Amino acid sequence: MPAAPVPRHIAVVMDGNGRWAQKRFLPRVAGHKQGVEAVRTLIRGVSERGVEVLTVFAFSSENWQRPAEEVSFLMDLFLRALREEVQKLHSNGVRFRVVGDVSALGVETRSLISEAEALTASNTRLCLNVAVNYGGRWDIEQAIVKATADGDPMAFAHWLSFAGQPDPDLFIRTGGERRISNFMLWQLAYTELFFADTLWPDFDESELASALAWFAGRERRFGRTSEQIRDPATSPA
Repeated sequence: MPAAPVPRHIAVVMDGNGRWAQKRFLPRVAGHKQGVEAVRTLIRGVSERGVEVLTVFAFSSENWQRPAEEVSFLMDLFLRALREEVQKLHSNGVRFRVVGDVSALGVETRSLISEAEALTASNTRLCLNVAVNYGGRWDIEQAIVKATADGDPMAFAHWLSFAGQPDPDLFIRTGGERRISNFMLWQLAYTELFFADTLWPDFDESELASALAWFAGRERRFGRTSEQIRDPATSPA
């Protein structure tokens, strides 16, 4: 029996941290803190399975509208992760990238991002993209601006934040919502969309295994028919 297909690129919207905390009569920020543990589990799980790229939506361009206390905590949590997690990622062969408009972040945060990206640039076991102050519409808009300035607006895809990486094969969103929330709008065109009711801090190894098993059962046609998938000889040359 052939091995189950493994996604080259998995994109994740980590939803439900605040509700996880509220269910336990804890402040919302406690859920974000616990969510970091789920990220560690996810990175380990996909790396062990041979996934090439993992993209996690850490902070959207719309998240600035949240209560100031929560935004401040999230920024501090990200800063702490840069200080404490990058060396571990590097030791495990993970390349670290931040995707988004980092100009809105603090000076120390931007400096640590640059250091982390430089330190891990040659790692090949897994590419970890962390989307911070990112939005799919922003990504397309900034790419068009850059392409126009370069004299070839039709080549804007070259300037997208994920240029040079495979599009996601599998999108996972936890927390029960059924939407992509302005995440990777261009790149998700043919991605398989998996929605889980599980709140993000509870997304563990078994939840990942369920998502991957669901993905393995999907027939990815990319505009072709099922017959063409089963018999490539019937596809046009």
